[in-house]
Amino acid sequence: MDLNITWILLLLPLAVAAINWLLLAKKGNIAALTATLSALITFALSILLLQEDAAARAAETLSFTWIPISKTASIDIGCMLDDLAIRMMVLVTGIGLLVHIFSWGYMKDDSAKGRYFAALSIFMFSMTGIVLSTNLAMTFIYWELVGFSSYLLIGHWYKKNAAADAAKKAFITNRVGDYGFLIGILIAWGMMGTLSFDNMAVPAGVPAFALAAMILCLFCGAVGKSAQFPLHVWLPDAMEGPTPVSALIHAATMVAAGVYMLVRVQTSIGVEAFAGLPSEVITAVGAITAVIAALMATQQNDIKRILAYSTLSQLGYMVMAVGVCSGEAAMFHLFTHAWFKALLFLGAGAIILACHHEQDIWKMGGLGGKMKITALCFILGTAALIAIPGTSGFFSKEATLDAALEHNPFYFWVGAGVACLTTFYMLRLVLVVFKGRARSEQAGHAHEVAPCMTLPLILLAVMAVISGYSVVADRLVPFNGFHAHAFEPGFAFYVSLGALALGIILAVAVYGRSRDTDPLANNAISRALANRLYIDKFYDKVLIRGIQGTLATIIDFFDQFIIGGLIVQGAARIVAGIGNLVRRMQAGYLRGYAFIFGLGILFIVYLMVFSRI
Repeated sequence: MDLNITWILLLLPLAVAAINWLLLAKKGNIAALTATLSALITFALSILLLQEDAAARAAETLSFTWIPISKTASIDIGCMLDDLAIRMMVLVTGIGLLVHIFSWGYMKDDSAKGRYFAALSIFMFSMTGIVLSTNLAMTFIYWELVGFSSYLLIGHWYKKNAAADAAKKAFITNRVGDYGFLIGILIAWGMMGTLSFDNMAVPAGVPAFALAAMILCLFCGAVGKSAQFPLHVWLPDAMEGPTPVSALIHAATMVAAGVYMLVRVQTSIGVEAFAGLPSEVITAVGAITAVIAALMATQQNDIKRILAYSTLSQLGYMVMAVGVCSGEAAMFHLFTHAWFKALLFLGAGAIILACHHEQDIWKMGGLGGKMKITALCFILGTAALIAIPGTSGFFSKEATLDAALEHNPFYFWVGAGVACLTTFYMLRLVLVVFKGRARSEQAGHAHEVAPCMTLPLILLAVMAVISGYSVVADRLVPFNGFHAHAFEPGFAFYVSLGALALGIILAVAVYGRSRDTDPLANNAISRALANRLYIDKFYDKVLIRGIQGTLATIIDFFDQFIIGGLIVQGAARIVAGIGNLVRRMQAGYLRGYAFIFGLGILFIVYLMVFSRI
């Protein structure tokens, strides 16, 4: 294949973003059309690359140009077209295309539609760059561009304070993780002399602590981008952006970038490099994130926040799989999760739009009969998320649990517990939203959304069911010899089936009857979960207000009075004082000169007298 096609795949979204932003900002419909056509073309090119022979693509993974760093070193700029990258491109462009189509209906009355679609194209360019980058340096550049584009999309409704604050929170929180990521890249450069994924090899004799430091610093980037504990706090607040944005960057692609980067590094330097401390830390962080996010989801009332915490929990699953050195299981779950979580977010967007932008599930109810297509698609997405046997999520979750059981049974039981919680909070959402009677006037007048919004839901629902089967997964996730049909019922299967059954029983027992309020609310535990275990408040009072109120005050005092007042301005005042004194002595008056002359004579006499003594 002509390499120019790969350039089109990478640069077309950037060109469309520039055109939309500079020329079509006030022509929303035309901007939407150009952005959607761009997404369609990139998806078609990804499918075309997928159909090519792997050996033919391997010859095209060479870099196109380079940036000289020194006489002997340079950074390559190019596109890596191996199996992992192409499969990820199909995912990014496929879901991106459906989100663009859905946005036609969801954003049709938005006055800044042109800016919205321009930001979507910037994001598609940035995410494509991450997927196709040949080295860590270029990955980091596109990584930051993804952060910038997510800032634009989260804060699209910037006149709303909550949206503006959420955009800033996401951007700043990601910078914390990116700082560690950059340190990891520098360590990798110093350790291996290259950042290219093709040439990465840990030299013999490298101390174990140095290798662990490199991997864990790189992991910091994934902690920020994939919203792992303790940097998970930005993702739920990012739901202030338009719902299609939530589906694209916070369910399917952006948050998956951290997992993708870890898997890419793991395959480049070898799984054995992750053994020991890196494996234990990564696994523990993933497990902690999965558990606390699932717990918090059980007491959220905003439909998008429930799905946001679900995303956090499922990302914890993926990170845990990377930690147990099973990158293929992580990518399999990333692949299936992207389809059904995008379905759930877009389904939530359809529900919110039908309910006149109401997001509280306790003000909905009875929507199953009013929005039959949306309800059916949403339920299919829920079935995949809670891993009903036969859905895509079932196969990928079993692969993750099998890997955890083989590595460390403790994490297997953690995963099983999270599976039970997932079933509980998702059935809570489904029962409250679709069953019973309408609890508000908005829900009472709800109706099915436009065809341009239901079509993506139907297509995603199909993928939510079939993407885990070997006929699809073996074609789209052929990674490290992984095959979806390798699943066989065993101990892990029966335990997860028991966790599923327990979650269903608990959810039906508590929320099976139509209620107007949550029967589990109004106790200390539920309040703690509803308030996100007070982690956000801790950050606000200790880190933000503590720094601004205490540390910043001390620094300001030191700057104003010590550095500014005594050192800088103090020296200036001394010089100015001496200058003023000398200036007064040169006033041009004879009596002044005579007085100074007399003082000089007295001083000389004083020296002569005391020198003889």
